[in-house]
Amino acid sequence: MDGLVTNASLISGVGGGGGSQHAIVLTGLAGLAAGAFSMAAGEFVSVSSQNELVESEVGKEKHELTTNAAAEQAELVGMLRRRGMSAATAKQAAAEISAHPDKALAVHTLEELGINPSELPSPVVAAGASLSAFAVGAIIPLFPYLLGFDALGVALGLSALAAIIGGGVVARMTARPFWRGALRQLILGALATGITYLIGLAVGGMAG
Repeated sequence: MDGLVTNASLISGVGGGGGSQHAIVLTGLAGLAAGAFSMAAGEFVSVSSQNELVESEVGKEKHELTTNAAAEQAELVGMLRRRGMSAATAKQAAAEISAHPDKALAVHTLEELGINPSELPSPVVAAGASLSAFAVGAIIPLFPYLLGFDALGVALGLSALAAIIGGGVVARMTARPFWRGALRQLILGALATGITYLIGLAVGGMAG
């Protein structure tokens, strides 16, 4: 949806300003490349930073387990008790878990931080997925122009159809009515493209 709305809006603005087919294709391809790589870079930095923060917290927890084992074991007993274990069972389980440093670290980080250090997301995979998704959406409004047609209406119609399908599918995945997600995405996309079209008309008129 990001790529679709961004490029449909760019094409709408340039088309509204009287841009040629060549100018629209150039704008669309530039918007696709810039947006896709920007999204990928942002996702890579975001996931990397999140992982680094988690690793820092895990390092602190590991230090505590090494230097203050008794207190950490007592803390684990409390965690297990809050999960419904009896005092005796919790003490026995905590002792068995604490006998294995790796398992103890995994349990403590899962209980205290809500994460599993061995299952952190890959920044590269996240960046690649973000880049690909943006590019797929951004290429849709460009199709008519890439095929040689100078038809803003067709490009916007194709974008509207993609917005309806995409919004509807997402709605169904979250157990909401198809029409609600489709209508919401269509309205938001139409608002963005309408504003940029009016900007294009205004700037194009000034230039003329």
